[in-house]
Amino acid sequence: MSSFVVVSGVPVVAAPEEIDVPNADALRWALLEAAAHGHGTLVVDMTATRFCDSSGLHTLMAAHNRAQAEGGELLLVIPDIVRFRIFQITGIDRVIPRVTSLDQALTQTSADGPGALRRVDGAPHSSDGLPAPWQ
Repeated sequence: MSSFVVVSGVPVVAAPEEIDVPNADALRWALLEAAAHGHGTLVVDMTATRFCDSSGLHTLMAAHNRAQAEGGELLLVIPDIVRFRIFQITGIDRVIPRVTSLDQALTQTSADGPGALRRVDGAPHSSDGLPAPWQ
């Protein structure tokens, strides 16, 4: 089950160990509830996540699109490249910004404000929608 807390004024959703068909809806509801707090930036802490299937990717893309439509931003905390691989394969890494720690996410959101996030690799963040596999 996914839950969220507000840390330094920023809603942070703790993603489950596995994000798949049986629990993607729970993550979706946690993201919706966290987004209702209106900060503009929403952080998904995937530190504990070991597996994410297409239903999880779809849930995260939907949250990203919803946040952008409302003038906000979704930021993923993914600590290592192994867990980040599915995002690279699908091209989502070019759409949703990622950082490697919750501290980095909170520092970035409080220092830059909503909408001013940068990807961990320094590349510009794309705001033109889904990558080719998702169009």
